Amino acid sequence: MRPILEEAKIHPAVRDKIANYRTNIVKEVQDAIAANAIVVVGMRMNPWPKKARKLLDAAGIAYTYIEYGSYVGEWRKRLALKMWSGWPTFPMVFVKGVLVGGAQDLERLIQSGELKKESK
Repeated sequence: MRPILEEAKIHPAVRDKIANYRTNIVKEVQDAIAANAIVVVGMRMNPWPKKARKLLDAAGIAYTYIEYGSYVGEWRKRLALKMWSGWPTFPMVFVKGVLVGGAQDLERLIQSGELKKESK
């Protein structure tokens, strides 16, 4: 389990700010995950989200792609997603609601045949 700062260690004056930081973005991704078997969350200009999409396309596996800005644009939205998921990089790949990692992790799942089983 990853460490998360205990609520008791957060001053009451800022708890609400932390609890509600960019919750609309997190909800947007949660809704996509709930409605789709595979979701790739990425960003422009980063080759890894593109690689993940190419892997899925080559394997003939349907997915939904959500993109949040580039390296300098929309970084706050991506930060909220990183804080929510605990995953430090993009893409974030979700299969049936479970974070499976990034492009390299996805590639291993495809090569092992596990993703075909999971995506059905």
